[in-house]
Formats: sequence, structure tokens, C-alpha cells
Amino acid sequence: MRSFIVGTAGHIDHGKSALVLALTGTDPDRLKEEKERGITIDLGFAHAGLGDGVVASFIDVPGHERFVRNMLAGAHGVDAVLLVVAADESVMPQTREHFHICRLLGIPRGLVALTKCDLADADTQALAEMEVRELVAGSFLEGAPILRVSSRTGQGLEGLRSALLDLARNSAERPSDGLLRLPIDRVFTLRGFGTVVTGTLVAGRLAAGEELAVLPAGRRARVRGLQVHGHAVDSVRAGTRVAVNLAGVEVDDLARGDVLARPGTLLPGSILDVELTLLPGEKPLRDQARVRVHLASAERLARVRLQGASRLAPGQSARAQLRLESPAVAGRGDRLILRSYSPATTIGGAVVLDPVSPRRRRDAAPAAAVGTDLAAAAGAMLEEAGPAGVDAPSLAARLTVPLASLLATLERSPGVVTLGRDPVRLLSSGGLATLAERARSQLERFHSENPLKAAMPREELRGRVFAHAPEGAFERALEALAARGEVRTETDAVALARHAVRLTPAEEAARESLLALARSAGLAGIEPGKLVPARGDPRVFDRVIRLVLAEGRLRRVGEAVVDAVVLDDLKIEVRRRWPPGSRLDVTGFKELTGLSRKFVIPLLEYLDRERVTRRSGNDRLVLM
Repeated sequence: MRSFIVGTAGHIDHGKSALVLALTGTDPDRLKEEKERGITIDLGFAHAGLGDGVVASFIDVPGHERFVRNMLAGAHGVDAVLLVVAADESVMPQTREHFHICRLLGIPRGLVALTKCDLADADTQALAEMEVRELVAGSFLEGAPILRVSSRTGQGLEGLRSALLDLARNSAERPSDGLLRLPIDRVFTLRGFGTVVTGTLVAGRLAAGEELAVLPAGRRARVRGLQVHGHAVDSVRAGTRVAVNLAGVEVDDLARGDVLARPGTLLPGSILDVELTLLPGEKPLRDQARVRVHLASAERLARVRLQGASRLAPGQSARAQLRLESPAVAGRGDRLILRSYSPATTIGGAVVLDPVSPRRRRDAAPAAAVGTDLAAAAGAMLEEAGPAGVDAPSLAARLTVPLASLLATLERSPGVVTLGRDPVRLLSSGGLATLAERARSQLERFHSENPLKAAMPREELRGRVFAHAPEGAFERALEALAARGEVRTETDAVALARHAVRLTPAEEAARESLLALARSAGLAGIEPGKLVPARGDPRVFDRVIRLVLAEGRLRRVGEAVVDAVVLDDLKIEVRRRWPPGSRLDVTGFKELTGLSRKFVIPLLEYLDRERVTRRSGNDRLVLM
């Protein structure tokens, strides 16, 4: 069985509900007030088989101008529109407004039903049909069948059913591989069942037993059961009207406009990037205007922030930000309706470019248009994010795609850098280049301020440049700089490749003296503090000691500094005399070095640090 969702549209009292009743046998007017007043106030629902396994789900909307907000809650997610025009009255104000709404929502197909033909003669019917054709010229309804019907006599109903079936046959089924999203349009409770919500599953698949998030609040709920057209089902796919019995939430926790989604897949946003279109004939829209935003079944108040303009002329389009007064859930590519704040009339529509946009200046355009392919759109958003990058689940939510699909796409993109895990952080190659340039600039500054230091400590560089950068960005930036030959890296220090310490004559003399003393001292080394009084300016000598230690020509062993070559020779000799796994005691090591215990113990501790030996009781175990 295939579901085909049809939304009615048209002026008040043009016979929308009567037509749905005639087609389905179900009266969509369910409220007591609707029965008493004879008008539709809120959404009504009915269904009927069309043949070939197609079931039409009708969403009957109110036609009165006071209830357009309710009409908008039902118009989203329909496969086709049934524009209803009474033959005896022809096109009226709400006919036009509903038609404009359908165009702005991007509804792709539809039919026109010329109702109450039993009340109009042939000439009146022909005139009404002509006015309808003028209204829909150049739109998705141009050339659509206009069927003359009467709900009271049954005239033309079979032809209307046949035309609806043809529409269904010629429309593709919605793909079900997107992110599960169900905007709620009704909330109620049933004895024996509890909380029930209804809506159109606009994307993904939904199954009984699943855990869902109710957005924007984020409450968790479990799907206790599903019904389609009054029958229990195990699962539903995109494009289906469904009633969802929820456990874990109360009726008062939910409202029309909330959205059911899988936890962590969609993000509520308060700023939407949009491509906005103002209807012809409306007043110019000024920057910062307060408007009503109708997004799926939700309504929000918002301010319009036009990008690069102070006003938008009627019939024109522009990029803009909608700054909502309370968060809502949207998807990239969604269409929404704008109505003036007061009086509430439809003034235009918009396509969502980014449902969770950063706040941006008036002269800054949104990152990517809707038509952009996934890799390019993701790349544009990452470029905009700069060195901070974006965590992958958030980017997937902004693009409204499954996380796995996004990562698979970006895996083949040379302009994207993937960092860390749980969650994966994404960075543009441009963002990484910015971090690398900042690191290079900091190294320039460090060398300028510390000419006698051979390198900058790695952690100091990380703290200055990468404190707020994604995990792993530091190493990737240094790798990029090293690959270009711009830096040299050590275990705990980094330097520009071209940097070389330049000493004054006094410093050069002190260094040569220090190195000579260390060579002559052998494994006993020298204690720098005891040499300072005899070696001139202590500040010069201190700088030189730090320099040769940074260069790696001397190494600290206890209180002394020892020539690096002498220490490397010691490691070789220990491994030559004591095979891996053998035990080295203090006595044997004293015999090898010819030194007293005062010098031997610091040397053994040095070998432990270098993983040549490992202490075991009073002895050492020689390692591989």
C-alpha cells in the first residue's frame, strides 16, 4: 500500500470539507464548534483508497483568514494540493493566499476542483474556470486538470478520483534514507493508550519501539505503537501520515510544531540562513522587520536580517537571516512561509540554507546555497568555521544528512581534515593552514625575543596558538609545516628550520669553554653552579648552558651536565657488556665507569630514563 498525501486549499465556504467527505465518507470537521458554525477551524483528516494500492490521505485545512496559521500547519509535507474553488463565487481572497502559500512551499503538483457546480450555470462555471486559469498561469498548476464537481449530487467525483490516482502514479515515492523527522500537527490522549501525536513523516523511517527526541525541548520518548489509517503497523516510511503512541511523555509536554527525531541527529536553531522571496504587490520588507515564520507545523516570531541591503522590494529575492525569538527545528532545503506581524497576512516565503547558522554581519553571505552538492556545502561551512572547525554530528545536522553519509562523502574530499574521534572534528584545509601560519608567526616572535634559545617548547606553542583548536590540529599543523621544510620538530620543542642561534664573542667563548670542560670531565660531568664565579658574567654563562642543553650537546645527569657523545658511548658499552635480560649491579657499573657512588647513581637513573635499564630491587635489568 502506498500513501499519497493531498492537502486542500481554498477560500472559506467553497466546499473543501464537503468534498473530502464526499470522496472519503469521513467528515474532516471534528470539532464541536466546526459543526455548529459550519466552517473548518483546525486541520481535519480523512483517507480513501484510489485504486492500484494507493491510499490518499487528505488534510483538510481551514479557509477563513483568521485560521490561515492552522492551514499552514497542515500544508507542509503534502504530495499534492487540491485547490478548491466554488463555481458560484470563483476566485476569492483566501483562494489567492492559499495558492501563493502552495507556490512558496514548493508543492510540486496538484488539481483544481470547481465545486458547487449544481449551483452555477454553464456560463458561470466557464467564467470561474477562466479566472482560475489566470490565477495559476506560470505556476505548478498551469495546465493541471480543472474538474467540475458537486459534492451534493456526486457530479464529477469519479473523474476527480481518477485524476488523483493519475497524480499519485506520476509522483515518485519519497526516499527513506534521510534523517528521521516528523513535525507534530496534533497532540491528544486516548484512554488505554495515553499520549498520541500525529504528523507526516517527512524523511527517514520510523519503527515501533524506537527511542526518539522531542525537539526543541529535547525530551526523550519511546514509540509504543504506530497507526496508519486506523490500522496498527510495525514501521512507516517517509511520506506517510502516521499516529504515534508515545511513552515517557505527557500531553502537556508536547505541542503542535514540536518535531520527533532520533536523538543527536537534529539541532534546534534560533538563527536560520535563508533565501527569502517577497510576494509581488506587498510592501517593501525592511531590515529588522518583525515577522511570523511558519516552518512545517511550527510558528515562530522572528526578526529579518537582510544580507547586504536595508530593504527588499516586492517580487524580489535576497539572502537573509531569520533570528527566531524561540528555537525551532528545520532542515536544509526546507521551505517556510513569512507573514507580517500585524495584521497577519502572507508576505513571502523562504528556503532554508542553514538551519543552525552562526550570527553573521549584514555584509556576510550564507556559506552555501541549497543547490550546492554535499561535499561543496560542507566545505563552505567548514571554511566559514575557520580554525575552530565543527564537530561532525553538528555539521551533519546543519546539512540535514546522516552522519555516516557525511563522513563517507568527506573522506574523498581533499579540502577537509578529519581530527579526533567521539566526536570526530572536521576542519577545512584553509582552517588548518591558518593554524599553521599562526604557529609559524609565534615561532618567529619567540626566536626574535629569545635569540639564544634553539627552540620553543612544544607545550608553550600549543598554549599560545592551539588552546581552542580541535584536538589533533596542533600535530597536523606542525606536520604540514615540517613537510614544507619550514620547521624542525623535536620531542618537546619546535623551531623554524632557518633559525640558528647567533652568539656574541663572549657567549661563543663561554660555550666553547663549557663544551671543552664537559668533554674533559667525561662521565663525571660538570656542575654549572660551581663554574659560574670563575667564568665571568653569570647571566652570559646561564644563557649558554641553556643553549647547549637545548641543542642536545650536553645533557643533565643529576646536578651535573654531561657531554652527549660520552653518554651515548656509555649506552652502547652497557648493552655490549650486559646482554638484554641480564642484571647490572652498582658494583659492576662502578667498575665500568671508574667513578664513585656519588656519580654512578645519577648515571644509572639516567639510563633508566633512557630505557636502557629498569630498576629491579638494588640492581638494574638491562632492556632490549
